[in-house]
Amino acid sequence: MAFGHRLLTVPDPADALSGRDQAVVVPEAHYVNGRSMVPPFPDGVDTVVLGMGCFWGAERKFWETPGVWTTAVGYTGGYTPNATYQEVCSGMTGHNEVVLVAYDTGVLSQADVLRVFWENHDPTQGMRQGNDVGTQYRSGIYVADDSQRDVAQSTRETYAAQLTAAGFGEITTEILVRSEFFYAEDYHQQYLAKNPSGYCGMGGTGVSCPVGVPT
Repeated sequence: MAFGHRLLTVPDPADALSGRDQAVVVPEAHYVNGRSMVPPFPDGVDTVVLGMGCFWGAERKFWETPGVWTTAVGYTGGYTPNATYQEVCSGMTGHNEVVLVAYDTGVLSQADVLRVFWENHDPTQGMRQGNDVGTQYRSGIYVADDSQRDVAQSTRETYAAQLTAAGFGEITTEILVRSEFFYAEDYHQQYLAKNPSGYCGMGGTGVSCPVGVPT
């Protein structure tokens, strides 16, 4: 019971795993599009970090979205530097499984990106997505500045009204200023391109989000 409780509660910083100084080695090129997954990105490319359950399926959804320049999976929102996947899954790092989405602002707005985010997971489930249960599966938007926060909050309010009308509960998505993004291990990057029959538990509510442009 204590183990399950930890999995559903983000630990206090003092209780989090200590981590390590050494970062993982990130591949030079995205497995699907061949572009760099590490900044600096070209002019006109902006980024947002999103948590919407297991990051394998979430990343695939975004690399398939026209206007997304590149993607990478990793961990943020917690306390443990350069955590491993096993450590994140223990619930003792505070981190969330997330996708770094780098998008061409000449093609997509932040609202366009968030439309994909809202429509492709259930943001009312708290510390879970479907059968994936734990603090690392929480819904989250991690923003770079106040402008991004304003757009995130506006789209959350708009989508909350749609979900309420459809009979869903309250949105539990956290909107936080982005802390450090730690890249996940190489085998997680573009996992479903490397393993086409791999697990993907991501699913939306079926409720459309009336923001941005449909993709």
